[in-house]
This record gives sequence, structure tokens and C-alpha cells, in this order.
Amino acid sequence: MDCSASSFGLPGPSRSLGLSFVQASGWRPGLAEGALHNEIFACSRAASGAGLALALARDALSHAPGNAVQEAEDRRCVLWVQDRTAIRLGGRPYRPGLPPWLQGRLIHVAADKPEDALFALEEGLRCRDLACVVGELGGNPRALDFTASRRLSLAAEKHGVPLWLVRMDAARDLSSARMRWEVRAAPSAASPWDARAPGPPAWRATLFRARNHPPGEWTLDDDGQSLAVRPAKPGATPAAQSGAPYPLGLAFASGARSLAAG
Repeated sequence: MDCSASSFGLPGPSRSLGLSFVQASGWRPGLAEGALHNEIFACSRAASGAGLALALARDALSHAPGNAVQEAEDRRCVLWVQDRTAIRLGGRPYRPGLPPWLQGRLIHVAADKPEDALFALEEGLRCRDLACVVGELGGNPRALDFTASRRLSLAAEKHGVPLWLVRMDAARDLSSARMRWEVRAAPSAASPWDARAPGPPAWRATLFRARNHPPGEWTLDDDGQSLAVRPAKPGATPAAQSGAPYPLGLAFASGARSLAAG
């Protein structure tokens, strides 16, 4: 396993993404609301998974409880782990192309095998000096079974370090991830400066399993500061589009139990 650190920032205190904050402020797609283990299913040809993972991570970290100073003073490092298949499909992180908030605080791990990547992910989640962990795995490796997924959930929740795990070209399988997304690229809005140029990045995001919210589908637009949310389908049910917590139903009734989603 080849490990390289691009740069380091000054570590700050560990923060967890607490449910109380989200309950007080109102949840919207993109905030992890205490779901420290998140999965994003994406097609490698669209290169949309890692981009949305970073946008979700930025939003969640900037809204974390006690983060009144926002990202300006949060210099904790971000661990980014890829296995060989993910690197072949999507390439390695390219520093000049990364968002400014990430360029000076990235630790990249390139793992030969999924087993090595899972080990690096779990070890990263045990490090409270990391702001978060981003992982990319290709396909459905046998090593990522429910037990391995459960280990990641427990490590993230015990140490308060959130994980966004991108599943490239993968089929839905059993997992203990608290929030599971399926995303694809969406047409951008018009550029404010040049109508012929591409607008800000946009994704069609489907939340197909979460602990406290019903499934729903949204279009997420990234303006570089936060994700803007708009309904993906005008005719969708109000409960799915509003992002309101489940009053009743499977996700609400599951309480603190893990959700295995297929």
C-alpha cells in the first residue's frame, strides 16, 4: 500500500455531526444529521461520485455543531483513500483541480487491494484529528461485506469522524451505512457570466436509505460555497421532497438500529 501526504494543516478539535443541530436548524439534503457513515453509488464514466462526496463533506463540516468559525479556521486534514480499481476508473486526486478548502489539507492513500483500502479507512476513522474521510472503491469487492461495513459505521460513530464512501460502478448491496445515495450528473444551470459556458456542477441525487428521512430525489447545485437544493421531479410526493423527518415508517421506527439496505 502506497501512502503519501500532500500537506498537513493544524489539527483542531474533533467534532461530531449531531442530530440536535439538524433538528434545530431543519434538515435538507446534504447535511449528514448524525449519519457519520454515508455511501454514494455513482457511475465511474460520469465522474460524479467524488465531486458530490466532497460537496456533501464541505456542507456537513461547515454546519457541524460548534463550528462557528466555519471552514476558515478548520485546518484539520482530510483522508482520501482509493483502491486500485477506483484509481483505474476515476484517476487520482489532482491538487490544482481540488476545491480550495481541500487543497492544503489532503492526505491521499492509494491501496493495492480493497482489503488494504478498508484497513486505511477504518484507521482513518479512528483518528480524531481528521476532519473527515473520503473513500472510493470500485465494484462490489468481497471484502466489503456487511461485517466490514458495520466496522466502518462503528468506528465513525465512536470517534466522531464522518465517512463518505463512493461506490463506483457498484450494485446496491448489504451495508450498515446510515445514509445511502445514488447519484448521476445533471444538466447545469446557466452560467451567470457566459450563457454559452457550463454552469456550476449539478447532480441528480436519490436518497434511497436513511435513518430518519424518507427516500427522496433532488437536484443539487454546487455554487462553490454550499449545495442548493431543488426538486428533481415536480410531481413527487411532498414528504419526499420536503426533507421533513419521518413521522412514522420504517426509517423512523428503526431508531438506533442499523439499516441494512439492498
